[in-house]
Amino acid sequence: MADCIFCMIGSHDIPSTVAYEDDKIIAFHDLEPQAPVHVLVIPKKHIESLDDVKEEDQELLGYIMFKIHEIAADLGLANGYRVVSNNGEDAFQTVKHLHFHILGKRKMTWPPG
Repeated sequence: MADCIFCMIGSHDIPSTVAYEDDKIIAFHDLEPQAPVHVLVIPKKHIESLDDVKEEDQELLGYIMFKIHEIAADLGLANGYRVVSNNGEDAFQTVKHLHFHILGKRKMTWPPG
């Protein structure tokens, strides 16, 4: 999608600090980190939210979940990390492109807010 900031990051039209990239996904450091390590993982395919996932996207989402633990390990998150995906306005999804936050290197609290 031409006006999606995450699509522009995925295509390198907007620079980012990349933690991981392949032909399906890109993981990059958040500009406003909420933990010492805060990386966003996005599919390069534009999917607006979890509500917009199609049956054809099952393999891609499984791939993302599989890669998250590898990315976390590469980031040195051996003692644990949190994975968050905000879906919709009430959950504070501010960018309409499916993304997963990997947060780590600090103790997380519960409930999260």
